[in-house]
Amino acid sequence: MLAEPGTTAVFGSYVLAEIDGAPKLLRDQWLLLEGRRIVAIQAQRPLAETVLDAPGRLLLPGLMNLHNHCFSEMVARSNTEDGGARRGGGSVVYTVLLPLTRSGLQILSPEERMAIARMGVLGLLLGGATTVMEPFRAGIPEMFDAAEELGLRFYGAPYLFSTAAAKVGADGRVEYHSEGGADDGAQDLAIWNALHAEWEGRDAGRIRLAMSPHATDTCHPDLLRAAAARAKELGVPVTTHLAQSRGEVELSLQRHGRSPADYLDSLGLLPDLLAAHCVHCSDDDLRLMAARGATVLNCPRVFARGGVAASYAHFRSHGVRTLVGTDGYNLDLLGELNAASMISKIQAGARDVATSPALIGAVTRDAAAAIHRPDLGAIRVGATADITSINLLHPHLQPLADPLRAVVALANRANIDAVIVDGRVLVQNGRHVAADEARITAEGAAAIQRIWDLPEAQAIFAG
Repeated sequence: MLAEPGTTAVFGSYVLAEIDGAPKLLRDQWLLLEGRRIVAIQAQRPLAETVLDAPGRLLLPGLMNLHNHCFSEMVARSNTEDGGARRGGGSVVYTVLLPLTRSGLQILSPEERMAIARMGVLGLLLGGATTVMEPFRAGIPEMFDAAEELGLRFYGAPYLFSTAAAKVGADGRVEYHSEGGADDGAQDLAIWNALHAEWEGRDAGRIRLAMSPHATDTCHPDLLRAAAARAKELGVPVTTHLAQSRGEVELSLQRHGRSPADYLDSLGLLPDLLAAHCVHCSDDDLRLMAARGATVLNCPRVFARGGVAASYAHFRSHGVRTLVGTDGYNLDLLGELNAASMISKIQAGARDVATSPALIGAVTRDAAAAIHRPDLGAIRVGATADITSINLLHPHLQPLADPLRAVVALANRANIDAVIVDGRVLVQNGRHVAADEARITAEGAAAIQRIWDLPEAQAIFAG
């Protein structure tokens, strides 16, 4: 168990604070943290048990990444680049991620699963995230243990599937169970309920759950309705993948006569939904999502590597609240903001879309609003003490005219200096204060290698 937080004073050459309800960049301020709260923002150095006083730091509200996949992205990492492993030209979700994560979990021990979970959580913290929503196969509950151990604010989202064993033919098309076939949904929902009973609210609410039916093409409508009803009963967020492949859209039209977004709306799931990707949503779909208060979780780099432009600005232009997540792609949230900016500008043919303040808002105040957490996403007196500190003194960030533009246009995970969650300093000088990073990385990589060594994996990676 982590120790209870004490008092911490943090100096920022720049502090993105909330003043009168709006973000404002302050110069040369100290934050005083007591326990899990911010209690002062002041020019004078306060007394505190722990002091972080390095110059040239930008203090941001703790960065929030509401769509990430530690386990499945590690399985794909460096195997699917440059078009690798795209059998029949199909989506890597169905040709690589779903089959190999399922097979991998059948061979991994609890210790190996924990090794993967630790490596993922460590990477997220070193990448600057303080809050993460993580959809994952229910067979790796160790994600909760790793988040609790290493200090991350964690919304675990164990998947629900009606079709956990979807298969892909040689032509790249997905073969699904028939509507009357075997259904894994009841079992997955039972597992979700057990995990909720065990983990919800752990460590004064730092560990929570989200409801995560996997996608419209892998969940029966009865499971989607049941998931929505249970989430409403418990007051937990609902997240899913939406229109992430053309095949999903085609199947939805074939099965239901509706687009995936329209289909979820017909089931009552669209209001307040956290919908990942949405790259094949139509303009009408996006307008419907905006009207229902849904949120797009934009993860541009995983699609860019497949030649698809997932533009933050495109979604925002339809009035949809749009956040930025990593989807697991090297767990670098600052790098993802840079990609969101560049891809948006290229697709729009305009230099003034996806601005730096808007993108930083997408991983702070907007993300907090999407999960109804007014205590997060802002630096103000009374807010939860989640802080991400960025070192602006690196040569690639100097000379410095505008800190926010510099962070989005030029920074990356190497600039993360400190990460504070619930008033606990977890990362300092770019290193986790309590973790053996080399050991965690070696053990996590060895566990993933066990999956890569499977004959099934070798065949998939060979294309």
